[in-house]
Amino acid sequence: MLPASLKTLIDLLSRLPGLGQRSATRLAFYLISQPTADLNNLAQAIKDLPVKVKHCPRCFNLTSNNDLCLICADKKRQQNLICVVEDILDIIPIERTKQFGGVYHVLGGLISPVDGLTPDKLHIKELIGRIKQFLAQNIQPELILALNPTAEGDTTSLYLEKILKPSNAKITKLSRGLATGSDLEYADETTLINALKYRH
Repeated sequence: MLPASLKTLIDLLSRLPGLGQRSATRLAFYLISQPTADLNNLAQAIKDLPVKVKHCPRCFNLTSNNDLCLICADKKRQQNLICVVEDILDIIPIERTKQFGGVYHVLGGLISPVDGLTPDKLHIKELIGRIKQFLAQNIQPELILALNPTAEGDTTSLYLEKILKPSNAKITKLSRGLATGSDLEYADETTLINALKYRH
């Protein structure tokens, strides 16, 4: 019934998070009605993603090249205060609070053996390397474990505390103003500000 190219587009769009077949179909029909120049710009922006968007070699946030991300490169940020997060999206709400002057470390997930996510699949080894660098310079690092208050988040926090204990790095966690099972990405600013302020 539909042209093959349109069906292909709908199938591809339906694979995106939060889009089912119905939403993908609606979006595809919306795109058909847009000016060719706008569609070309959208197509080019998507095509540029793997070339122009990279991961920061230090913290695994996004950057536009192979250099450090804007946060790691900012000399005004406290480099030895590291906020450990599960995902890049968790950085956005914390930054929005304007209450955090340190840097980040993106783990790239949480420990979940059921899903095949074991510690070696996360950026834990790189985090240990960052801590060792500070200690070698006689600089005391502080880690804020800003992981989602879920079973996986708690498991990952406990694991990090255990393996980092010998380093004597200061480790704090966000205050439990965050409800168990909630997602950092959707937390409101006031809750996050208090969670940072009263970390323990």
